[in-house]
Amino acid sequence: MLTALHTPLSDSSPGNSIVTMRAELSAGMNALSSHRVFQLVRNFDDLRLFMRWHVFAVWDFMSLVKRLQVDLTCTSLPWMPPAHPKAARLMNEIVLGEESDETLTADHASHFDLYLGAMREVGAEPIEINLFLEKVRGGHPVDQALTLASVPPPVAAFVLDTLRLARHAHTHEVLGSFFYGRENVIPKMFSALLAKWTIDEMSVPTFVYYLKRHIELDGDSHGPAAEAIIADLVGDEPLKQFELLSAALAAVASRLRLWDALAEQLTVTRSATFRDQHVEA
Repeated sequence: MLTALHTPLSDSSPGNSIVTMRAELSAGMNALSSHRVFQLVRNFDDLRLFMRWHVFAVWDFMSLVKRLQVDLTCTSLPWMPPAHPKAARLMNEIVLGEESDETLTADHASHFDLYLGAMREVGAEPIEINLFLEKVRGGHPVDQALTLASVPPPVAAFVLDTLRLARHAHTHEVLGSFFYGRENVIPKMFSALLAKWTIDEMSVPTFVYYLKRHIELDGDSHGPAAEAIIADLVGDEPLKQFELLSAALAAVASRLRLWDALAEQLTVTRSATFRDQHVEA
């Protein structure tokens, strides 16, 4: 899979390259939605570990959202009309849902804060993410903050991949990561988790609400909106399509590495627990 953000377009057959990349991307997205990590969340200990890792993906997602809001709307003074009004409208709608959605109690909160509430609900105290944010607020660079907060290396690598792209890539590349690496695959991933886990949904109402809300918004609203923005900004330009797909492939590969590492950690943790129980017996 391609991972470079600015891979040169092939002089010989760009069309074939794009066709191949779309096939690779489809395969990668299918691998994400059918990943074995979702079968490994069987009890509350598994869920707590899953959430302590996954919360960082919930956090860094907003850097992609905010980068696109900066590029596609006007967030500076004096105000200037957006170059792509349709894209601006759709991006503002996405920001509204992600940053101030309705909660179970008819209040409003960001999806990140909703997730933190879900963590506390199941006894997964958000220690690492809170310490990480404290370090960032205190002026530490993100890479240092991740280390100081003892964030697992696979999680840190995922966050750094996301922020590198959010900070340095072209707008259409960020769109590629945002749409293919997040909005277009999240409904299938979360549906797979709900279908395969053995935890009673009534015992984790906030987390289930979070998952189903994302399935609803990303599948019915945010995903189609992001796709429309891509069509508006990229159109039929081969180079932009190539760069967008390169970024999308990199995002999917990064998430696969995260899920692979989490699946391995869940397996190791379960084996250790099983061993300890039999030693005690």
